[in-house]
Amino acid sequence: MVGSAVAKTRLPNLMYEGRRILFRNFGGVAGRFNAEGERNFCVVIDPSEVEQMRADGWNVKELAARNEDEDPLFYMKVKVNLKSHRPPTIVMVTSRGRTNVPEELLGILDWADIANVDMSINPSRWEMPSGKTGVTGYLKTIFITIEEDRIERKYADVPDYAMNSIGELEGGDAPLKITDGNNDEGEYVDFEEH
Repeated sequence: MVGSAVAKTRLPNLMYEGRRILFRNFGGVAGRFNAEGERNFCVVIDPSEVEQMRADGWNVKELAARNEDEDPLFYMKVKVNLKSHRPPTIVMVTSRGRTNVPEELLGILDWADIANVDMSINPSRWEMPSGKTGVTGYLKTIFITIEEDRIERKYADVPDYAMNSIGELEGGDAPLKITDGNNDEGEYVDFEEH
């Protein structure tokens, strides 16, 4: 019976702290190695873990060194399945605190400067009708600490005024009204204060 041998052993979740991630596609953008809507990233694997992980069925790949002074880099793909009955917890950490990142904003993590990543990965065994087996990693939890530059930290406590539905910046004594370049009298203006 297909799957019977695979289901016998349950692998524990992988817990990684301070790991580097590569090839980020939290936004699910279509590309050379990715279909539209498939969210994923790769986590760097310590060389001492590679042999056992491969024996357990994980698809650990090797990225050749760019020059002779470097060692090869080992990594594996982690899928980010937001359609699961238990979607992953994705948290961005800055000097202002922590923020759960909603689905529509996940793409910002693809370009963010990252200082630290801690995560939990749920293993899922699979078996093909041909008998080939393996393990796929699905993100369970990730905390991504953003590397903020000096300017970002300087203005971290300045309130972030959101634009309201009528084009005004809310929160100040004299909000700016965004215009199309002309005031009510038809004269060109960059902005109006009121």
